[in-house]
Amino acid sequence: MIIPAFGLGTFRLQDDVVIHSVKTALELGYRTIDTAQIYENEAAVGQAITESGVARGDLFVTTKIWIENLSAEKLIPSLEESLAKLRTDYVDLTLIHWPSPEGALSVKESMLALMAAKEAGLTRQIGISNFPIALMQEAIDAVGAENIATNQIELHPFLQNRQVVEFAQKNDLHITSYMTLAYGDALKDQVINAIAQKHKATPAQVVLAWAMTLGYAVIPSSTKRENLASNMAAVDLQLDDQDMANIAALDRQQRLVSPEGLAPNWD
Repeated sequence: MIIPAFGLGTFRLQDDVVIHSVKTALELGYRTIDTAQIYENEAAVGQAITESGVARGDLFVTTKIWIENLSAEKLIPSLEESLAKLRTDYVDLTLIHWPSPEGALSVKESMLALMAAKEAGLTRQIGISNFPIALMQEAIDAVGAENIATNQIELHPFLQNRQVVEFAQKNDLHITSYMTLAYGDALKDQVINAIAQKHKATPAQVVLAWAMTLGYAVIPSSTKRENLASNMAAVDLQLDDQDMANIAALDRQQRLVSPEGLAPNWD
């Protein structure tokens, strides 16, 4: 299973804003789009993809199942609704967006429902998001690591999530980083800015290149054409060992996303 290293995130973008972002990104050559049921923008993303004229087969589209739809009865109907909004017969990747709060529904039930969706041709790959180690193990026990394409987690220079990453890598699970730029805080960091000056790059390019060098996929979002184009150029930026070591030293366990009543017990 292959997860593209670079794509477009659409968190917090809706209506005309997300349509413009997606269409501009596709014009620039992006081919990976990440959305979710709870973003309430799947229909707008579907409209943008349709109007872009880019062939569906050239795209990699991800959506995520919201917690209200994680049961065996609701997951597939909710995914079918997402497909209708996205104007497609399938998505390339479907994730459990957050584990069921307080274990109200078992990981096994949701993962088996996702597998059924895959077997029905509604999604080509399945995976998880915001899963700590214990719940990653439950997902592996349910469907096998070979059937879990990625764990999408908050991961940036200030929260490098090393325990989760190490467990994932031991089990051959891929990591997708979200919030890679730390809400923009990473772009103000002196160490990152020094590396950017050294390579004649932007701070955003440095952070994205750091994550991709470590083997993670990234899905930064933007509404500005120049930033979308600049971010995409991070794919070609080569950081050296000293750059990587300097960014590794920035880890301070600064978690930015931990919604009360939703977040699991983090590692």
